[in-house]
Amino acid sequence: MTTLQKKIDYAVVFRVSKANPNGDPLNGNRPRMDYDGYGEVTDVCIKRKIRDRLLERWVSNGRKEDGNMIFVQSDDRKEDEAGSLRVRAEAALGNKLGSSETRKLACARWLDVRSFGQLFALPKSGKKKKDQEDEEGDTGISIGIRGPISVHSAFSVEPVASRVSSTQITKSVSGEGDGTKRSSDTMGMKHRVDHGIYVFFGSMNPQLADKTGFSDKDAQAIKEVLPKLFENDASSARREGSMEVLKVIWWQHNSKAGQYSSAKVHRTLKVNPDGTYQLNPLDGLNPEEIDGF
Repeated sequence: MTTLQKKIDYAVVFRVSKANPNGDPLNGNRPRMDYDGYGEVTDVCIKRKIRDRLLERWVSNGRKEDGNMIFVQSDDRKEDEAGSLRVRAEAALGNKLGSSETRKLACARWLDVRSFGQLFALPKSGKKKKDQEDEEGDTGISIGIRGPISVHSAFSVEPVASRVSSTQITKSVSGEGDGTKRSSDTMGMKHRVDHGIYVFFGSMNPQLADKTGFSDKDAQAIKEVLPKLFENDASSARREGSMEVLKVIWWQHNSKAGQYSSAKVHRTLKVNPDGTYQLNPLDGLNPEEIDGF
């Protein structure tokens, strides 16, 4: 299969309404913000959602395309019995794991590996006893795969610090015993962004795609799931419909190197606080504007 032949840049504009788009565990799970009060959703969080949507796509297609399986799966969505990434890798690659063929086989099997890359950290060669722990500092060997897709963190168009609401919550249930006694109340807080427009950018690099086998068909799969980024992603912090993709902007260049730098392309998009936007045209590069799902 031919690898990606033309550089691609993209942007995703989305709305947050009374939801916590990405809690910060080091700050009481309050919505992430930078020092200027702008809301943030990390690239790791966004990649998690892309992987989930790609896995759902693979399932909906009948699990027929082995090359579109996802390696890094959520525990509550996984489609195999693997209890860890190591177990999943060993089950799929067998004695080839750790060999010179690891990169090729992993990229051929898992869509997210050839898209985002992956680090396979393996213990030192040789078997260890069952009760023997790895020595401190024993990193063994690491096989790193650099993927062609970059994903930036998302930031709100306006500061959201003044739009964060907090609610005190309690729990009072009979968690143990025969139910005649209620356990002590547990106090906590839930936080949300009342309203915010966010945007994130990314790109696809054909030179790195040559290394992993990432193809035009794979790029189309990413393009297909981005408008559905927040579907089937509800939680107590993000109710259904509280996060919505408004628009995906897709720039496909006419060559591997691209007509313009990604920085120049991304600067052509200006997003307004109400979710509308303006695009400043670049000669010979026409963006495709895709509605959210």
